[in-house]
Amino acid sequence: MNMHIKRRIVLSLYSKAYRMKELADFVKTKRKQLGLTQEEFAEKAGVALTVIRKIEQGKENLSLSKVNQVLLMFGHVLGPINENNATRNSEIQ
Repeated sequence: MNMHIKRRIVLSLYSKAYRMKELADFVKTKRKQLGLTQEEFAEKAGVALTVIRKIEQGKENLSLSKVNQVLLMFGHVLGPINENNATRNSEIQ
């Protein structure tokens, strides 16, 4: 299994921990604060328009590297979490 697939699986498996809705709202709000359309933002971030759309729609099947490429525009990144944290986070909710 290559690294790209592993990262996609990690993000998909722990989507609740990453709170995809919060990620979607964060990216959309920040993009709008910059006064950019999705197309303009995708170009500036160096990703496909579909990546921005999927993030802003809260889709779970995303490449972690692409999400981080977008988040770097705001000085943030996401990383894989270990299972102990995932279990603890799911118990809280």
